[in-house]
Amino acid sequence: MAMMRLLCLGVVLLLASPLTADGPRDNDPATVRRVPRLGVDVPEEQAKTLREGLERLREKIAGLQQKEDELTRSLLPDVMIYHRAVQGNLAHGEFFAAGDIQKAHRLLATGIERASQLAAGDAPWTRQNGLVVRGYKSRIDHTVQPYGLVIPATYRADGELPSRVDVWFHGRGETLSETNFIDQRSRQAGQYTPSTAIVLHPYGRYSNAFKFAGEVDVLEALEHVKQHYRVDDQRVSVRGFSMGGAACWQFAVHYADRWFAANPGAGFSETPEFLRFFQKETLSPTPSERKLWHLYDCTDYAINLLHCPTVAYSGEDDIQKQAADIMATALEQEGIKLFHVIGPKTGHRIHPESKLVVERRMDQLAQKGNDSVDSCLEVHLVTYTLKYNRMYWLTIDRLGEHWQKAQVDAALIAPNRFAITAGNVRQLTFSLPAGQRLLAVNSQVELQIGPDVLKVPAPASDRSWTFTTHLADGHWQPGPLPGEGLAKRSGLQGPIDDALMDSFIFVAPSGTDSSELVNKWVHDEMQRAIKHWRRHFRGDARVKQDTEITAEDIASANLVLWGTPGMNSLLGKVADRLPIRWDAKQITVGGKTYSADSHALIAVYPNPLNPDRYVVLNSSFTFRDYAYLNNARQVPMLPDWAVIDLGTPPGTQYPGKLMAADFFDENWQLK
Repeated sequence: MAMMRLLCLGVVLLLASPLTADGPRDNDPATVRRVPRLGVDVPEEQAKTLREGLERLREKIAGLQQKEDELTRSLLPDVMIYHRAVQGNLAHGEFFAAGDIQKAHRLLATGIERASQLAAGDAPWTRQNGLVVRGYKSRIDHTVQPYGLVIPATYRADGELPSRVDVWFHGRGETLSETNFIDQRSRQAGQYTPSTAIVLHPYGRYSNAFKFAGEVDVLEALEHVKQHYRVDDQRVSVRGFSMGGAACWQFAVHYADRWFAANPGAGFSETPEFLRFFQKETLSPTPSERKLWHLYDCTDYAINLLHCPTVAYSGEDDIQKQAADIMATALEQEGIKLFHVIGPKTGHRIHPESKLVVERRMDQLAQKGNDSVDSCLEVHLVTYTLKYNRMYWLTIDRLGEHWQKAQVDAALIAPNRFAITAGNVRQLTFSLPAGQRLLAVNSQVELQIGPDVLKVPAPASDRSWTFTTHLADGHWQPGPLPGEGLAKRSGLQGPIDDALMDSFIFVAPSGTDSSELVNKWVHDEMQRAIKHWRRHFRGDARVKQDTEITAEDIASANLVLWGTPGMNSLLGKVADRLPIRWDAKQITVGGKTYSADSHALIAVYPNPLNPDRYVVLNSSFTFRDYAYLNNARQVPMLPDWAVIDLGTPPGTQYPGKLMAADFFDENWQLK
């Protein structure tokens, strides 16, 4: 389709650091090394000093928590990140070198200093230029998470002009504990420091390529920056190198309308070809795993980069140049030529002269900034999931089928007249804010969708305009889909992993099962989930007994129910309202049955007690230890539901033998 013009911009700033996956020697699921590795022993005298410092800081935090003023409440995470970092790293053996212990002492000193300042009603770090470390409380598990900032010398809190922000994603670092990250962000500015831009360095919850909870961390950290600094929403970019380059690609294609540009370097941009090329891995995915690659395979979303100017970088001799090369091929198929800066005779690093070229381009794009919602005359959107379902004034509300390509191309071809094509889509919403200038208020709007022409009301007197249309009997009609009941929608579309990208609680069973095999599997998998949420996503899972869950918990959190209907009282309440039947004797999926004393059900479903939240059965995030070895492997391993044979012990890829697994349909029913 001919473009009236290339639309909206977006840049992500990413942190350069080498991707340290070990290649073919990490290809055996039976011999998986621990990530992160265990740290060094802490001498007792040093440990005693650290514990004393932690206690001093804890007491100061407790005092601050008693204060009622808004300043203290809003800034307390800036203090708490120091305590949580040192306490967690000490308790879990995550000081990886003797120098890390000294870093911990420095962190405690800074935390104590900040606590004293805040107790006195002051917070000088919030007015500081240069390197600043901040923290926020995550909605996912209510832990405080750190991020770093580089505040330019030109920034003034009382100034008139908002600031450009570059988000920079760090590279893979298997020893990037909270202590090491905070220390690094206190002492190193990073690869790029534009003279008039704030650079945001998100932690991303460790080393997961900023996926899943790591993805949410970026969005939460950016929102926190916007609350505390003057940010120009039209001049925010994404950037990164190595693992950070991979993150940049996925943020660029999934959130293309948020950035003035993207600057990915090296890394990977999809799963299957990268693992074959870089990891030399022989892949044998299940059908559902293959579909779920669409979640983070950026090549599938290439056309979305029409809305995000992209400046890619690779070293000429870097094996990870593959990421940009394969994206260039995908973009070429959409009629887009990738601007690709290549460092001559350069391996896995940023070539100095190429760096200058990249920075000039990014500065030029920043001067223009991102397009506003009503300056985009065309919108092009591809998605495979309602997780990523919007672009400027267009939202896909319902898909024909998840994990199949859905594409909408919409253009204003004449005053108040849109031409639209849509594939694998059942409902669309168009929305423009008050004050928009795209449509006139004195005439109706015409939507031509394929062969159908809809005459719809003009914008309101405040110039706002919203219209929803749905596909029925092969034709587009006004309004939402009628009488649909339960349906997959954005934020409630699965798969299992999606439930851990928002507030969740692990719900432990208060009862036991008659099968010792079932009891052991439930106990071991829940304990593993708690441990690995801390190990890999750097959080503390909230855990409650089934008898302790409140109405507020049901209203505000996704509930991960461990056990069987007989073990877990909450699971017992909802079991007969699920499409898959599970009782004391068997699990019934359609016409197939599995013995309940040797099988377990894993699933995600809208909570029957609150259909605006998920209920999950017997699962945390679905990739396991084997995927920790290479970030490209960190994709969902299970779809919406799976039946597990417990006769096969859990391993580094699956929680047992996979007997059956599939997605629910668009109305959350068995296919």
